Amino acid sequence: MNIVFAISEVEELVKTGGLADVGKALPLALKASGHNVSIVMPYYKAIAEEYKLAESLPQQTLFAESQVYHFKVRQLSWNDITIHFIDYPEYFDRDGLYSNAYEAYQDNGERFSFFCGAALMAIQSLALEPDVVHCHDWHTAMLPFMLRSDKSGYFDNTRTVFTIHNAAFQGVNKLDDIPFLRHHPAILSQVHGGYINMLQTGIEYADKITTVSPNYAQELLTNLGSHGLHDRLVGRQQDLVGILNGCDYGQWNPATDSYLPENFDSENLLPKSRCKAALQKVAGLPEKDHVPVLGMVCRLTEQKGFGYLLPVLNDLMDHNIQLVIVGTGDPSVCMDLNEYAHNHPDQFAFINGFSTEHAHLVEAGADFFLMPSQFEPCGLNQMYSLAYGTIPVVRAVGGLKDTVYDPINYGDNATGFVFYEPTPDALLSCIRRALLFYYEHPERFRSMQVRGMQTRFTWQTAADEYSKLYQALIQ
Repeated sequence: MNIVFAISEVEELVKTGGLADVGKALPLALKASGHNVSIVMPYYKAIAEEYKLAESLPQQTLFAESQVYHFKVRQLSWNDITIHFIDYPEYFDRDGLYSNAYEAYQDNGERFSFFCGAALMAIQSLALEPDVVHCHDWHTAMLPFMLRSDKSGYFDNTRTVFTIHNAAFQGVNKLDDIPFLRHHPAILSQVHGGYINMLQTGIEYADKITTVSPNYAQELLTNLGSHGLHDRLVGRQQDLVGILNGCDYGQWNPATDSYLPENFDSENLLPKSRCKAALQKVAGLPEKDHVPVLGMVCRLTEQKGFGYLLPVLNDLMDHNIQLVIVGTGDPSVCMDLNEYAHNHPDQFAFINGFSTEHAHLVEAGADFFLMPSQFEPCGLNQMYSLAYGTIPVVRAVGGLKDTVYDPINYGDNATGFVFYEPTPDALLSCIRRALLFYYEHPERFRSMQVRGMQTRFTWQTAADEYSKLYQALIQ
C-alpha cells in the first residue's frame, strides 16, 4: 500500500516528545513490511539549519480569505523513506516547534491548519497517490476534514487514519485566529462558541481513529478518561482501535548502550551494579550497592503524578532508599524537588534538566522506575525500564496497565508493581510493597528483572496491526 504520514515531528530530525518516536519507528516498521511509505512534515528552522534541501516542486500557492500562501516543498531521503517538507518560513522558521520556551505560539491553529492544506496540495502535486493518509494528533487533525471536502476527485480512493497520542492536547482555537479556515465552505459545522476543537474535527472526519494502547482506547470512552471527548468518541466507537506503541530496542538495549559504563544483559546482570554506582556518583549520592535506588525521568507536570509523589516524599525518606529524579518543567515542582534534595542530600537527588546520557543511566542504574501517572496514553519509559532490568512502579492507566504486570494478579509472571487509586497513599503503599519484595525476596526480584528484560513490545507487532487496519479500510 501507499502510506503517507502527516506528522509534526520525527525523531532524529526534531523532537519534543513521544510523538517523534512514533514518527520515526512506525514508518520504518511499515517500510520493512513492504509498504511504500513517505512522510510530510513542516520545514522547521532546526531542520533548515541542519539540512540544505533542494526543492522537489515548483513554488506552490494556496488561497484563503484575502491571504495568498506561496510555499515550497523540499525533500530528504531518510532511512530509505522520502520526507517531504512544507517550507513556509513565516510559520515554521521559528525557535521551537509549537512554542517559544514555555509560551505557545498564538497562531498555532493557523500554522497547522495551513500545514494540513499544504500537505494535501503537495501530496497531489507530487502524485503520491496514497491509499491511506495517516495523521497524528491535533497538528494534523484538520487534514481528514480538508480531504473529505476536496472536490478535485484526486482523493476519492484515499482513506484517513487519525491517531490520538494524547487527548489532553486538543488544539482549541478561535476561528477568527485562523485565516486559512475562516471562509472554508464547510467550517461552520466545526465551530462552537466561536472556537474550533481540532482534535474533535479529526475524530469526526477520519475514517478510522487509533490511539497508542488498548487500555487508553477504553479510557477514552469514559467520561473520566476522555478529556471531554467522551460523547464524540462513543459515537465513533466502532472505528476506534487501540494499538500499543513499540519500543526501539536498537536504541534501548543494555547490551550495546554506549551511554553505560558497562554493558549487561539478562544472562549477566552483575554489571548493572556498576551502572548503579555510576548513577549514584553522577547524582551525588553515597555509593551503596544494597540500598534500592528509585529513578524517575519525565517532564515535571501534573500528568506525571507529582500530585501523588510530593505529599509522600517525607514518608519515603524514612525508608532506607535513594531517589533520583531527572526532568524539567513546572517551576513549582522544580522548587519543591530542589528543597527535598537540599534537605536529604544522602537520599534524594534532583537533576533539573534533561540529557540522553542521564536518561539511559537512570534506566540502567536504578532498581525501580517510578511512573505514578495521572494518565499515560502509552508510555515508553516503562518499556525501557523492563529492557534494563529496572522494575517499573506504575499506576494502572493507559499503556502502563497494558505493559506492566503485578504479582497480585500475575504471580510469578509479574514484571512490576501497579497501583490503581489516584492517591498519594496508594502510591506509597505500592512503593512499600515493592521495597518489601526487594529486601525479602532477592531471588524472586532477580527473576522479575530477567523476565522484564526478556519481554518485548516491538514496532513490528504494531506495524502488523496497522497494516491490517489499512487493508480493511481500502478493500
